[in-house]
Amino acid sequence: MLTRVSFIAAAVAAAFATLSVGAIAADQPAQVNPYAAPQSASATDFIEVFAKLNGKTPGYRKGHARGVCAAGEFVPSAAARQRFATPLFAVDKAPLIMRFSMGGGNPNADERRGARGLGIQFQLDDNQFHHIAGLTVPLFAGKNPQQFLGLLQWSAKIQAGEATPADLQKYFAANPEMQAQREWSQGRQASAEYTSSNYYGIHAFFADQPNAAAQAFRWQLEPVAGEQQLTAAEVESLPPSFLDERLTERLKKDGKVVFNWVWTLAEPGDATNNPAQLWPADREQVTIGTITVTSSGSDQCEPVNFDPMRVALGISPSDDPVLPIRSVAYAISQGMRLNNQ
Repeated sequence: MLTRVSFIAAAVAAAFATLSVGAIAADQPAQVNPYAAPQSASATDFIEVFAKLNGKTPGYRKGHARGVCAAGEFVPSAAARQRFATPLFAVDKAPLIMRFSMGGGNPNADERRGARGLGIQFQLDDNQFHHIAGLTVPLFAGKNPQQFLGLLQWSAKIQAGEATPADLQKYFAANPEMQAQREWSQGRQASAEYTSSNYYGIHAFFADQPNAAAQAFRWQLEPVAGEQQLTAAEVESLPPSFLDERLTERLKKDGKVVFNWVWTLAEPGDATNNPAQLWPADREQVTIGTITVTSSGSDQCEPVNFDPMRVALGISPSDDPVLPIRSVAYAISQGMRLNNQ
C-alpha cells in the first residue's frame, strides 16, 4: 500500500497528463477553509508549480519529461466505420507517431513506480491529424483543474518543508472527489513494460453518427497480450531505468505489440464533465480498431505536441473543464521546450 509520502509522487505523476479555466467572479466570498481547492487555475499556474516540484528542465516537456518515441499503425474496425462518421475511420490504415512516457515532470523519473503515459498522433489524409493522450490510470485526480492545482501546490509545500503529509490528507478530506483515483491506485504496482498495461483517455469526447446525435465516449487501449504489473521483488531489484530497454527487447522478440482501441459509450445521465468519476461498468463497449507498435527509439516524436484537443473531423471534446487547460499547458510547454527553456 502506498505511504502518505509516496502517494504524493504517484498522484502528481499520474495526473499531470490531464491538465484554463478563468477565475471565479470577484464578488465570490473569500476562501475560508485553508484546505479548499484554489478558486481559479490557469495553464501558467501549472507550469509554475511543476517548476517548483521538478526544478528547471530546459529542453524537456514540462509533463511526461521522460519518454521514448515509437511508431506504428492504426487499422479501424468495420464497426467503427459503420457507427461513426469521421475521416479517422475512413482510412484502410493510418501511420502513427507515438511516445511512451513516465508521468510527471522529472526527466530522471524512477521507472519502477508511477503511472505511464502514451501520446499518439494519427496521420490522416490531406495532412490532417488526430491526437490522443492517455495514462495507465482511468481517473483524474480531481473533478476540475482547481482541485488538481491544489494537490500540486500542497505537494510543493511539503517538498519545501513548508507543510506536512498531514496537510495533504486534510486537503483530500476537503476535496472528496479526489479520493477515487487514490483508491483505484492503492495496491497496484506499475506496469512491467510500457506495452503491458491498459491506457485510458480519462476525458469524454463526442463522435458524430450518420443518423443520430453525437455519441459521448471515453476510450482505452488494451494490450492483446494482456496486462502485467511489476512484482514487489522487481520494484526493489530493478534499476530506476529499464522501460526503454524492455520495449526494444519486446519488439525484437515479437516484431510488434498490438492494442485494441476500445470506446465506452455513455448513456443519458453519465457525466461528461467530471474526469474523476467512472461511468457504470455495464456501459456498451465498441472495439474501434487496432493500434500496433512496430518500432521504437527514433526521435520523430520530439516535435509533436500530443494535444488531446486536436481531433479529427467528426470528433469533438466534451465539456470536461480539464481538457482546455491541458491544451494550453501543453502549448506553453512546447514553446518552452523548443526554446530550450
